[in-house]
Amino acid sequence: MEFCKRFYGKEFCWAIEFNCSEECEDSRRMGVFTSEAVVLRCWPLREADLIVSFFTRDYGRLHGVAKWALKSRKRFGGALEPMTLVRAWFAERPRAELVRLDQLEILSSPLSAPVDPVRMAVLSLFAELVDEALPERDRQETVFRLLASLLELTTVEQPWMPLTYFQLWMTRLMGLLPELGHCTACGEALLEGEISFNTLGDGLYCRLHRNGNASELTADSWQLAQRMLRAPASAFVDEAWPRRRALDLRRFTLQSLERHLERKLRSAEALARLGG
Repeated sequence: MEFCKRFYGKEFCWAIEFNCSEECEDSRRMGVFTSEAVVLRCWPLREADLIVSFFTRDYGRLHGVAKWALKSRKRFGGALEPMTLVRAWFAERPRAELVRLDQLEILSSPLSAPVDPVRMAVLSLFAELVDEALPERDRQETVFRLLASLLELTTVEQPWMPLTYFQLWMTRLMGLLPELGHCTACGEALLEGEISFNTLGDGLYCRLHRNGNASELTADSWQLAQRMLRAPASAFVDEAWPRRRALDLRRFTLQSLERHLERKLRSAEALARLGG
């Protein structure tokens, strides 16, 4: 007797007897992998399982199935909380779109530090941007190192610096950051106090080419952006970071990212309602 049960397309297949199907034969040829990873988001699959989007250092962004994750806390515990840094073990079957998550070992959890709505909204923005912007299975170690380095720096007392640094660097790594020293329209050198950006296009503009939709980029934010592109995030930890510092820089980079994604980031809207 042959029996093959499938859910969610061809992703799950169990053979009761041998020679069930080609997919069942593939299930016996699974490759097993391990990598550092950051959990991004989870969705219910069935009453007990979760689909997990996670970003690995070695294999890029993947989607996997955590079997019985909703019924057995013992198997995964708190490792499936968004923005948890883990060591992941997973198996992949030939031609399958989803991998099978077998084990997650927590390396760093966002819940190990004090939690407030602003900090969680910032972490949610990290997760949403990585999940939306990066192609699946595209190894992006530079982005992984950026994200991992900022997780421990994003605290209740200090959420705005990591957020500013992350948005700026993601804009650059995605090839969306314009030349910061010259006007996009005319190429002339920009002068402090005369720099603007607008919602209709990428780039920074001089006073002559400022249009009616323009917003000012302050001298502090302009200088800060250039410093951040030359130094690690840890170099800015000891500076004062009130909420309003670099607010215009965050708006500039966010609009560039959202224009590229062709959608609004829900976490950014939630953060705006919290004053960010």
